Parts: sequence; C-alpha cells; structure tokens
Amino acid sequence: MTHLWVQFELLSDAAQLAIAGGGFWVLAAFCSVMERLRNRKRDVSQLERVGFMPWTTLFVLCAIIGGGCLAMSLPVVLGSLV
Repeated sequence: MTHLWVQFELLSDAAQLAIAGGGFWVLAAFCSVMERLRNRKRDVSQLERVGFMPWTTLFVLCAIIGGGCLAMSLPVVLGSLV
C-alpha cells in the first residue's frame, strides 16, 4: 500500500490532477446512482424518518471539481501522448 502512495507522489502534477479528477467523477457517478435509488423508493414518511442526503448537490459538486481537475491536466497529459 505504501508503495502505491510513493508512486503517486512521484507522478507529475498533471497526472495527480488527472487521477484526482477521475476519482471525483467516480464519486459523482456513485452519487447519481444513489439519487436514482432514492427517487424510485420515494415514500415521504420513510424519507422523513430516515433523514436526508443531498445526493444531487454532492453529484454536482463532485462533477464540477472532477471536471476542473481533468481540464487543468488535459494539456500536459495530451502533450505527453504526442
């Protein structure tokens, strides 16, 4: 496990941003799935008893942060492919 962390630390800043952006997009996809599951089982009495989780807000925030990280790393990542 520590070997993976050391390899991550040795990556360029652009590669670290790309990995972080991908991680945020995976988290955004999870939030989207959870929002769909919540909307399918939409019973207001059950919802009030269990609580509330702002899946849509979390999805939007994670997607924006992930997209920003990927956009910032894109020129360097594409430059290394050419």
